[in-house]
Amino acid sequence: MHEPLFHISKRGALPWYRAWLIRGLALLAALVLCAVVTTLLTGINPLQVYVTIFKGSFASSRRFWDMLQRLSILLCVSLAVTPAFRMRFWNIGGEGQVLVGGLASAACMILLGGKVPDAGLIALMTVSAMVAGAIWGGIPAVFKARWGTNETLFTLMMNYVAIQLVRYFSVVWESPKGSGSIGVINPSTHWGWLPEIGNAYFLKVLVVALLTIGVYIYLNYSKHGYEIAVVGESERTARYVGIKVEKVIIRTMLLSGALCGIAGLLLVGGTDHTITDTTAGGRGFTAVMVSWLAKFNPVWMILTSFLLVFLGKGAEQISSQFQLNQSFSDILTGIILFFIIGSEFFINYQINFRKSGDKEGK
Repeated sequence: MHEPLFHISKRGALPWYRAWLIRGLALLAALVLCAVVTTLLTGINPLQVYVTIFKGSFASSRRFWDMLQRLSILLCVSLAVTPAFRMRFWNIGGEGQVLVGGLASAACMILLGGKVPDAGLIALMTVSAMVAGAIWGGIPAVFKARWGTNETLFTLMMNYVAIQLVRYFSVVWESPKGSGSIGVINPSTHWGWLPEIGNAYFLKVLVVALLTIGVYIYLNYSKHGYEIAVVGESERTARYVGIKVEKVIIRTMLLSGALCGIAGLLLVGGTDHTITDTTAGGRGFTAVMVSWLAKFNPVWMILTSFLLVFLGKGAEQISSQFQLNQSFSDILTGIILFFIIGSEFFINYQINFRKSGDKEGK
C-alpha cells in the first residue's frame, strides 16, 4: 500500500498562548497579502491603507466611542447566542430576536410616550424587549424539545417572520404619512430615549460590560451553566445524571432571546431612535462567527468583536478617504477574516508528514 505524503490528525488542547500565537501569525500573513493586493490593484502605498484603517477607529474621540458602541452591540448579540451554542443548539435566529426586541421597544415609545413617566416608560421598554426576544427564542426551543425539529432552519425562518412584522408596523406607524417608514420616534420630547451618561455612548457600553460579566459567571460558575455544558457534551449523559434536557433547552433559549431583546432595546432606545427591517444590521449572523472564534468564552469575545468592528470601520474609512468603492475595502476585510478563520484549522488539527525512512509500499 502506498503511504500518503501527509495525514491530518486532531490536536490535543493547545495552551492559550500558543493558540493566540497562531492567530497572530495568521493576522500578520493576512496583512502582508493585503499589502500586495493593494499595491497591485490601486498603486496606493499599503502603509497608508493600514494607517487609514487605524484612523477609522482612533482618529478622534468621537470615532473611538462610536467604535465602542458598535463593539458593545455586536458583543451583546454574541453573548446572547453563546449559551445556546454551548448547548449545541444552533440558534441562527439572533437577527430576528433583536428585531422583535427593538419592535417591542418602539411600540412602547409610540403608544405610551407621554402617558407614563419617562423612567417608567424605559422600564416598560426594557421588560417588553426582553419578553419579546425571549418569546421569539422560546418558540423554536419548544418545538425542538417536544418534537425534535431542526433548530437551525426554524430559527432562520423566524428571522424572516420578524422582518415582515417590522415592515408591517413601519406602515402602520409611518411618519410622515405615505413615507412607509416610522422615522425618528418622539424627536422633540425624547420620550423613551435612553439617558446619556457623560456622552451618547457610555450607557450602552456600560450595560454590555455588565452583561459580559454576568454571562461569564452564569456559564462558568452557576448550576444552570453546568447543565448547559453537560447537555452540550451529551444529552444521554445529561439524562443519566438527572438533568431534564427539554427544560434546559427551553430555559437557555429564553435567556438567549431575552439578551437579544436587550440589544434591540439599546439600538432603538439608545442609538437609532427608530425601527426598520435593517436595524439589526446583520449582527445576528456576525455574532455566530464572534462566538465561535472565541470558543464560546465571553471574555475572548471582547477581542473578536473588537477585531470585526475595527476592520469594518477601517473599511469605511478607506472607501471615504481614497474614494474607492465599498467592494475594495470588503476585499481587504474578507482576506483578513479568511486567514483568521483558517487559523482555527491549525489550532484544532495538525499535519503529519511521512518520515523519509518510512516504506512506501509492501
